[in-house]
Amino acid sequence: QVQLVESGGGLVQPGGSLRLSCAASGFEFANYDMNWVRQAPGKGSEWVSGIDRRAETYYTSSVKGRFTISRDNAKNMVYLQMNNLRPEDTGLYHCAGRRSIGTLVAGTEQNLYHYWGQGTQVTVSS
Repeated sequence: QVQLVESGGGLVQPGGSLRLSCAASGFEFANYDMNWVRQAPGKGSEWVSGIDRRAETYYTSSVKGRFTISRDNAKNMVYLQMNNLRPEDTGLYHCAGRRSIGTLVAGTEQNLYHYWGQGTQVTVSS
């Protein structure tokens, strides 16, 4: 059974940090590019970050320098370290996997990905 299970979300004050985790199972994780996509009420969906099978990393401009994506193929895990959080980072963060074609394909639509997790809520508020 294929699963992507996110964890690590929560309520944090502006300027704080969180580390999101995504546990993958049921597919050949090492052959997949992994992404984080967030959904916020009234703002729609936004692609946040991606890491390809070679561990090349990619970020949307608003999180560059604050977020770090990483993966551990031995544990079938992908992480998103989020520092200096802002209220506009609030949202439901989904982990999404797409079989690698050599170039990272990034987007917000669920049907772009082969696998999609249920998400973990991040709320940044004082």
